[in-house]
Amino acid sequence: MAAPALKYITPKEYLQMEILAYEKHEYFDGQVVAMAGAREAHNRIVANVIGELHAHLKGKTCDVFPSDLRIATPSSNSYMYPDVSIVCGDIKKKDGEFDTCTNPTVIIEVMSDSTRDRDMGYKFFYYQQIPSLKEYILIDSLTYFTETIYRQPDDSWKFDTVNDINSAVTVRSIDITLPLADIYYKVSLP
Repeated sequence: MAAPALKYITPKEYLQMEILAYEKHEYFDGQVVAMAGAREAHNRIVANVIGELHAHLKGKTCDVFPSDLRIATPSSNSYMYPDVSIVCGDIKKKDGEFDTCTNPTVIIEVMSDSTRDRDMGYKFFYYQQIPSLKEYILIDSLTYFTETIYRQPDDSWKFDTVNDINSAVTVRSIDITLPLADIYYKVSLP
């Protein structure tokens, strides 16, 4: 049996739908993907990371944002809601599109079983098209694991993996080191 054909949605149609939507959706080259609710571990990790980043950035030129700030790629072929975004300098918004940022410096995604492949795969493909993006950080919600992918001067990307609770993740763009013990504070892993 063949898979049903998916209807192509234009970026304009997606944005019109998103204004009226009760829940958030991401958009990838004509396909709309509903965002599922997050579990407790995911929410604790996001809260811990935002808390640490907010305290560090207070009074500086960079700001941290939760998942309601939509990020667009330059080609407008995708719109995503990362768990955490850091923007250095003024937010540049896509003309005529509400709450759509085009210049994140750091994007952080917290992975679960249902999002791991997407976060490590095609989301990174889209995120790396954003010229301002310097770091993409993945944090697993089921085990002590982080992967920091950071842009090199030649536009290649380097991967650093940390999976020891006694280690730390460095966010180079804003000069902070986050101990895994702080990222996973009060998180019960399976």
